[in-house]
Amino acid sequence: MSNDISLLRQAFVSQRQFYDDQNFPRGFGRCGNFTLLEASILEQHGVVLKGLYNKTLEPQNEIQEQFYAVVSGSQAPTNAIERAWIKYLKLTTCKAKFHTLFGRSKISSPAPQNPDYYSESDSL
Repeated sequence: MSNDISLLRQAFVSQRQFYDDQNFPRGFGRCGNFTLLEASILEQHGVVLKGLYNKTLEPQNEIQEQFYAVVSGSQAPTNAIERAWIKYLKLTTCKAKFHTLFGRSKISSPAPQNPDYYSESDSL
């Protein structure tokens, strides 16, 4: 299978650009997660890639069939388009880990004590 980007782009031709305003409101190129090549791949071919991923489109050629095998998990990504889509899926479907400087996520409260424990001399 050829990894020539121009042949790959011809295999995933789309008439519309792909936008994901929910996850990337500033666009793929300005979010800081994608390279310029990955951003242009997602914008220009994302409609077809999403259709193949959601199974609303059928693979039309050999390269699209290989992409379908990659997103179904039976093959590893071998070209730039497959790697860009897998990266997009990881960023949009996986939960982000949140790191904090504090050791505990929940502050424990002191255990309530029995009122019989206190004596009258302990009064304020």
